[in-house]
Amino acid sequence: MGRPRNFEPDAVVEQAMEAFWTYGYAGTSPALLATATGIGKGSLYHLYGSKRQLFEQAIARYDRLGRENAAELLDRPGPVREVVREFLRALTDSDLAHPVRRGCLAVNVATELAAHDPDIARAVHDMQEHVVVELTGRLERAVREGDLGPGTDPRAAAEFLMNTIAGLRVMTRTYDAPSLYRIIDTAVGTL
Repeated sequence: MGRPRNFEPDAVVEQAMEAFWTYGYAGTSPALLATATGIGKGSLYHLYGSKRQLFEQAIARYDRLGRENAAELLDRPGPVREVVREFLRALTDSDLAHPVRRGCLAVNVATELAAHDPDIARAVHDMQEHVVVELTGRLERAVREGDLGPGTDPRAAAEFLMNTIAGLRVMTRTYDAPSLYRIIDTAVGTL
């Protein structure tokens, strides 16, 4: 009989996600994954197949968490411009609060791997699209409620905001909060 599992699979994927997010795919060695998760390299490969398979589970988890966060923050009551502003600030503040300014895992993966890996490019596109869908839904609601003008194209505005998010997540690595908040205010001003 094999040894019983003394770890939580979701926690292992979460810890691996944190390692990939901090060090990148190439910079996250099997030894670093073993240290980050507290599970030996052999056991990790036995349980998850390969570094790549664990990475795919990690980015799927990041996608799910990001989608849940966007849905929760964008569903809050209030004028849409304030809701969107607070959503963008929450993302920015989260990045700035981390001891290592690592930005967004999706953006990091896109810049590191997407140009050479169509499966990763598709996964990153899907992650971004999930946020665009949440934003589009919130902006459509604002148009219906008269909070945005009837000439507003919710999908185009959501794509613009997603582009702003990607840029903000890169800029959080080197810019301070007041500069980033000015960018957020400018983006929200376009709605």
